[in-house]
Amino acid sequence: MTMSPTEVLARIRTARPPSESADERCEMCADPIADQHQHVVNVTARQLMCVCRGCYLLFTDAEATLRYRAVPDRYLSFPEFALGRTEWEALQIPVGFAFFFRNSGLGRTVAFYPGPAGACESELDMAAWAAVSDDPRVALLADDVEALLVRAPDSGHPPDCFLVPIDACYEFVGGLRLLWRGFDGGTQAREFIDGFFARVAERSVVQLP
Repeated sequence: MTMSPTEVLARIRTARPPSESADERCEMCADPIADQHQHVVNVTARQLMCVCRGCYLLFTDAEATLRYRAVPDRYLSFPEFALGRTEWEALQIPVGFAFFFRNSGLGRTVAFYPGPAGACESELDMAAWAAVSDDPRVALLADDVEALLVRAPDSGHPPDCFLVPIDACYEFVGGLRLLWRGFDGGTQAREFIDGFFARVAERSVVQLP
């Protein structure tokens, strides 16, 4: 008999005795997990969950209609992305970087940018976004679990545009929040931003238009 992922999880929970360990544990089956672990998105609750490898693999079917979706480990670089200062300003993002992903529950793309309080949602002008999303590579993003991470063009430099896992975006926002000082973030925050984008670029595969 074939069981659904939810039924598999229920059986795992029933069969496994509770543990008294204070180590970080899978949020689905309570198995211990390493610091470097994988994530799934609770699509309904818009919640990122830390999971073990076994639970992660239950939700990797991109075609299945499930409450949970595994976050892929895919990094792509989008050079020659047609996003100039005019297009960026039309998006009305108040800082020089943001991430965009399609929220399947809302049926539209949403935009977030980092700030001193964490991830801030921006009211996305859909007409302005349509001009940006004309690039066919935007269609590669998997709903809910992958995002377009953008560093705006500045002083004649082209934008940095990457397809990244959604958990990488929240890692970026969380790290920046801890370092942010004053109005513009301060020196440490700027160094963190440079280092983060450099690491993303290093592990990304180039995807041409």
